[in-house]
Amino acid sequence: MTGLTEWAYPLAESLLSEPLPRRWKHSLGVAERARTIASIVGADAELLEAAAVLHDIGYSPDLAKTGFHPLDGARYLRDVADANERVVHLVAHHSCAWMEAEARGLREELEGEFPRESAHLNDALCYCDMNTTPDGTPTNPVDRINEITGRYGPDSLIGTFIRRAEPEILASTARVLERVAAAKHQPM
Repeated sequence: MTGLTEWAYPLAESLLSEPLPRRWKHSLGVAERARTIASIVGADAELLEAAAVLHDIGYSPDLAKTGFHPLDGARYLRDVADANERVVHLVAHHSCAWMEAEARGLREELEGEFPRESAHLNDALCYCDMNTTPDGTPTNPVDRINEITGRYGPDSLIGTFIRRAEPEILASTARVLERVAAAKHQPM
């Protein structure tokens, strides 16, 4: 998988930097978070970072077909960019995407087309996304969820989904932090 990040960054930049500069900053921040937890994913560190920088490409106006960015981004990566399938699967399922897919009536489509990656990688990507502000700076998942709810409105589809996903987002973050703490206590 060597070379994944060298491929992923320019692709994400080409799709996000001009039409959605704030989304591009967020994606860079999410990738930065991925680098900070590389030790807990071992050989999958580059895979996680590539998925992190690409996770929101489905927001690109050129790719938005269904309006559900995990599905739009994953389809582009699979069908056009010929991406590594594990990257595609992580993008498709990032940050509890199945719950939003369900709210949009797209869960069967999402899960039928894209299998989930391992739980520890899904947790890791969720952690990275939910610990990064829209401007790419570090935050915590509670503030991030509140920011998303405030931006979209509590009664919007996104506001309702993110509140429903909150327990799982917090649990994912806790699992990642437990793995980070355990890794720090491992003898060299």
